[in-house]
Amino acid sequence: MEAFYRTHAYLVEHTNAPVRRALMDEIDWNDRLIGIKGTRGVGKTTFLLQYAKEHFGTDRSCLYINLNNFYFQQRGFADFAGEFLKRGGKVLLIDQVFKYDDWSHELRTCYDKYPSLHIVFTGSSVMRLKEENPELNGIVKSYNLRGFSFREYLNLYTNNEFPAYSLDDIISNQEKIAKSILSKVRPLDYFQSYLHHGFYPFFLEKRNYSENLLKTMSMMIEVDILLIKQIELKYLSKIKKLLYMLAVNGPGAPNISLLAKEIQTSRATVMNYIKYLADARLINMIYEKGDDFPKKPAKIVMHNTNQMYAIYPIKVEEQNVLETFFLNTMWKDHKMNKGKKGISYLVDGELPFRICSTKPKGKINPDIIYAQHHMELGHGNIIPLWLFGFLY
Repeated sequence: MEAFYRTHAYLVEHTNAPVRRALMDEIDWNDRLIGIKGTRGVGKTTFLLQYAKEHFGTDRSCLYINLNNFYFQQRGFADFAGEFLKRGGKVLLIDQVFKYDDWSHELRTCYDKYPSLHIVFTGSSVMRLKEENPELNGIVKSYNLRGFSFREYLNLYTNNEFPAYSLDDIISNQEKIAKSILSKVRPLDYFQSYLHHGFYPFFLEKRNYSENLLKTMSMMIEVDILLIKQIELKYLSKIKKLLYMLAVNGPGAPNISLLAKEIQTSRATVMNYIKYLADARLINMIYEKGDDFPKKPAKIVMHNTNQMYAIYPIKVEEQNVLETFFLNTMWKDHKMNKGKKGISYLVDGELPFRICSTKPKGKINPDIIYAQHHMELGHGNIIPLWLFGFLY
């Protein structure tokens, strides 16, 4: 146990999170069992340690453990939690919980046996905490940690503290909000760099960003999908090839029969693989209003723009990048559907949006909201695209 305390103290003392994530204030930390999901690379470990540092420092009532530790191959973490409780423990932070075979049962045991213990654990975005783990249904509060928003990226590089705004705020008060931001910084000076390398926090590391991202994406497939979905290793190359084909083909409705032929598997298996890639936050599936999985999506796009530049940079087209940015930032709190003629996307089933690189040609439709790139200040129903990066 002392070794874990020492590791915790070292990690907390050396944690330096340059951006305080908004999720820190959205979580009700009084809940006894909290799950924080997120795609690989978005900073879940740093988030846990930042919470420990902010609320406990090196106080031994809080302890961080990583289930990658070989110690937990011979001992269940429920027993470990009991010993921690006896030593005055109050909050146990468990990183990479899915690395333990019977993790959901162990969490349930902790919840039932130790009512005074609070547990916060991290897991992959592929995990279905409630749907696939009925033992946890009704007792776990689940949250998603996303990659950096454009707002967080801008705050980091300009030493500002711009707040987030709701979609209603942006639509109703876009000029006032934009002017308050423009009085301090020119967002478009930073927007392209964010699209290229601003979503994952490891852009702060002194390593080649694209290479690091490609490695991370491979790990998403090799560990998050294969391990959690219990898929045999021999199918790894098929899933990787499928992702590459979807990325290179660009946004659009997938040809399931062609994809099945290319990776030599059935149409049903291709659809399952596409769903796994979406769960892992490698792609987004867009449906017509009223449709959903297991139907074929009306459109598939990469999950975020950074992935587009990493996988196949020579084929990145601006319109596709802009739409991917819009979808990614909207996805946190809104339902997205493919729009009909003249409409790019339907938000929450009723708000029609059109994503534009430049000023729309022809007559402006008063019933459509235009998200336009290459502009700092909008007016009426034409809103600068960058402003949607302030939704979280």
